[in-house]
Amino acid sequence: MNFLEISRVAFMSAFLLYCAAFICYVVAVTGKTWRNRDPERHEAKWGRISFTVSSLGLLSHLVYCGTRWAYSGHVPVSNMYEFMSFLSMMIMVAFTVVFIIYRKILLGVFALPLAILIMAYAAVFPQDVQPLIPSLRSIWLYIHVTLAATGESFFAVGFIAGLMYLLRAVDFSATDRPGRRQKWWVEFTLFSIIIVMGFIVSVFAFRAAGYEAVFVQNQTTIDSQVEQDSTIEDKVIYNLPPIVGPHQSEPEQIQPFLGMTKPIFDAPSWMRGDTAGRKLNTVIWAILTGTVLYLLLRLILRKSLGSALSPALRAIDPDDLDEISYRAIAIGFPIFTLGALVFAMIWAQQAWGRFWGWDPKEVWALITWLFYSAYLHLRLSRGFQGRKASWLAVLGFLVVMFTLVGVNLIIAGLHSYAGTD
Repeated sequence: MNFLEISRVAFMSAFLLYCAAFICYVVAVTGKTWRNRDPERHEAKWGRISFTVSSLGLLSHLVYCGTRWAYSGHVPVSNMYEFMSFLSMMIMVAFTVVFIIYRKILLGVFALPLAILIMAYAAVFPQDVQPLIPSLRSIWLYIHVTLAATGESFFAVGFIAGLMYLLRAVDFSATDRPGRRQKWWVEFTLFSIIIVMGFIVSVFAFRAAGYEAVFVQNQTTIDSQVEQDSTIEDKVIYNLPPIVGPHQSEPEQIQPFLGMTKPIFDAPSWMRGDTAGRKLNTVIWAILTGTVLYLLLRLILRKSLGSALSPALRAIDPDDLDEISYRAIAIGFPIFTLGALVFAMIWAQQAWGRFWGWDPKEVWALITWLFYSAYLHLRLSRGFQGRKASWLAVLGFLVVMFTLVGVNLIIAGLHSYAGTD
């Protein structure tokens, strides 16, 4: 068995161990409510088991990273699969650090699903090891990407604690207008997470079914030597049923799905790039599948997701959650600043001959940095604590996820080599 096979086994082992650890954390938190004998002892026992299992999962994740690194010869962060896998690993590292400091078992109930979700998202993308393109063959790959992911992982822990605070502090029985607005935004945040789950479910479901649709896209180019137009045919392959077809294309082969034998409409002309239609189609499927999943959960629970999760947090001190969220973001901010901005600009100067080029990923990295700068400024100078600070922590990580996911799916740029297949 070579390093690549070991890395694949280690990745799957980490995923399964995280799932098992999540179940153990749930048992640790909920078991004390239905056990009549010594609930504190039960929580302590299952808390130790949960942390041990999640630590074994992290160890397996580190083995994945090390063996893939040994096989490829470079740190595994060069495409979307590798980067998201690395990010989920660093979220577990950040969670482990925060857990050791604060010993809050309930954090595991929220941190593990986030790491699992990001690992599942990573598995959607091609997993083959490919040689680095010239612009990535630099020591700055190690520094820029790893530090940026590490900073974002602490932002993720801040998001988890902030969301937990809101679930703990928001009154889901309120009927006044401010109360309804708070409930709606908490529910929208949970719905946004379900949308990412919808993307994963839809991709894996149609991939398992072997679905494929092929389009022929005609592109006109001008030959400067003979001053004549020439037409080049490119094939665009969809692995999801084509609600949106590529711009100016003809279907070559479409497997019928629910009577759908052709796209409902084509991608608009302003969406440039041969994959623009496919990306828009993917976003639409993620929203549709996520909405179905959300409605199914609402039907099963017979209440909003926020109302269902809130009772589990009644025993936890909201001030502790507020402190955890702030400390995690305060740790992550300088790391993110160095990785995503300072070292990124140095690398950009070496690779592209300029420090800044208004590439979409660069712009959104700057937006992320400005947002967390404002968070820390408001927290320290204006006394933003509690609910206000928690809303900023939640919104900030949604900005991070759009930078990582939305920009790659929707906007094309120099960072498109990150692996949006």
